[in-house]
Amino acid sequence: MNNPATVRRAERAYAASSAARSLRAQEAEIFARVIASLRLGARGSSADRVRALADTSLLWSSVLDQVRDPANQLPGRLRAMIASVAMTVQREVALEQPNFDFLIEVNENIAAGLADN
Repeated sequence: MNNPATVRRAERAYAASSAARSLRAQEAEIFARVIASLRLGARGSSADRVRALADTSLLWSSVLDQVRDPANQLPGRLRAMIASVAMTVQREVALEQPNFDFLIEVNENIAAGLADN
C-alpha cells in the first residue's frame, strides 16, 4: 500500500510540474500516455489489452462529457465534430476485436493537434 506521506509528496510534485505546463500540453500528455498504453495492448498480454482499452474508453468518455458541457466555450461545430470522434472511438473500443491501429491513429492526431497550438 502507498505511504500517505509519499502520495502527498507525489501530488505536490505533480502539481508543481503541471503549473509550468499549459493545459493543452497536459492534455497532449494524457493522449500520449493512452497511445503508449494502446501500443503495449496491441502487442502485449490480454491484461495489457484490457488496460489499454479501459484507458482509451475513460479518456474519450471524459472528452465526450467535456464537449457536451454547455459551459464549454469551443465553437458548437467543433464540439460536435469532437463528440462524433469520441463516439466513434467508444464504438471501436466496445468491439470484440477493436482495431488498435485505428485507435492509435485517432489519439495521435488529437495529441498532435494539441501540441501544435
